[in-house]
Amino acid sequence: MSRILVVDDEAAMRDLLRIVLEKERHEVLTAGDGVTGLSLATSRSVDLVISDIKMPGLDGVGLLAGLRQQGRTTPVIMITAYADSESAIQAMKQGAYDYLTKPFKMDEIKLVIRRALAEAARQAETEPVPAPQVEEPALRSIIGRGARMVELYKLISRVALVDSSVLITGESGTGKELVARTIHYNSARANQPFVAINCGAIPEELLESELFGHVKGSFTGAIAHKIGLVEVADGGTVFLDEVAEMSPGLQVKLLRFLQDHRFRRVGGTEDIEVDIRTVAATNKDPGQLIRTGAFREDLYYRLNVISIEMPPLRDRREDIPLLAANFLGVFAARAGRNAMRIAPEAMEILTAYAWPGNVRELENVMERAVALAVTDEVHPENLPPNVMQPPAASLPQTWEVPPEGLNLEEVIAGIEQALLKDALAKADGVQTRAAQLLGINFRSFRYRARKYGLDRHVRDRDHGAA
Repeated sequence: MSRILVVDDEAAMRDLLRIVLEKERHEVLTAGDGVTGLSLATSRSVDLVISDIKMPGLDGVGLLAGLRQQGRTTPVIMITAYADSESAIQAMKQGAYDYLTKPFKMDEIKLVIRRALAEAARQAETEPVPAPQVEEPALRSIIGRGARMVELYKLISRVALVDSSVLITGESGTGKELVARTIHYNSARANQPFVAINCGAIPEELLESELFGHVKGSFTGAIAHKIGLVEVADGGTVFLDEVAEMSPGLQVKLLRFLQDHRFRRVGGTEDIEVDIRTVAATNKDPGQLIRTGAFREDLYYRLNVISIEMPPLRDRREDIPLLAANFLGVFAARAGRNAMRIAPEAMEILTAYAWPGNVRELENVMERAVALAVTDEVHPENLPPNVMQPPAASLPQTWEVPPEGLNLEEVIAGIEQALLKDALAKADGVQTRAAQLLGINFRSFRYRARKYGLDRHVRDRDHGAA
């Protein structure tokens, strides 16, 4: 039996939850406002809090913040109306376990309660010492309020409570390292090191030494003992960025290390044991890499205990204004500029652009805009030409990778966009006819046209098509 506190300003909801939970053999305390709820939660040692978000006086988010400021890790489940998604996002960032949207089914809340209590019990067994409090939780640095970002907040909040390996996938520039740092700084390892290693930026012959260290004389140039980065991260988190770039031989050594957290320095004979959490990331498709033999399947399953997929910016366009405004504020402050804003016509262009470079590209665009803007408002002429009018790339006659390499996803996106635009031009702006020219159905064409912001230039007769 657990002691559960229900906080809601509606007596009917308090009574309903009390009856349901008492039938589940829980002890139930109730409060009609946030202040009373916070007092009960701190004086009666409750195991779980269920709180409405919207309440007069101290609301549910304030109640949660009060508990966390006192260092209490009591799981909190929030109840919210559908239209109150902004408060739900804030609650997840403050560390709420989950939230339920009204009206909800009793079986649904029973399941969430069981999970929350079970997870709290496991946490108490493995970590009897309260998790360290971080002055500025890193979860707040992730920006977005769309449905996919809300789900990401929920997942990060849960993943931070456990110690399992995590594999983050997604295109370049989507914020994979930011998510890795967020997991670390919201975990019990927050006061220990976070060490990031870009496996694709370090030459193969040096990467093993960077990871595990080496002993003096183990190879040419090893003039002294060196401690590896996994040893530096002892007690904390190691982030292996672009892990799929590792050579097959080093993948074997990483697999052995992940199995028992023991390793030997290059040229050494002594086993060294460390306590770390591993978070890895890749911008490639792991399944395709496994099929081609470029990535070990057993290593993939060792890393991919928990998977997080980062959505590309073009799939969460509702977050572009938030991100752009945030970057604008950051770069304006650095430049000593007054509060700046983005003109509506410039924001329309930013929202319509495909962003092949994702959030990182948007950040660079806003830094450029601050540097070029002569007033406190960003106008279209302050944006790069490719954002203003994406180039219509012509199809190459031969398919060759240039010596300096290329961004395959960006090239493919450019080709697709060019073909869509050309088909629209040949079809006089009629989407159904353009779709026929490309051999795809209307729905598929419409999706791609919206993806690249081309649907603003179509003929009206398409608007009624299904």
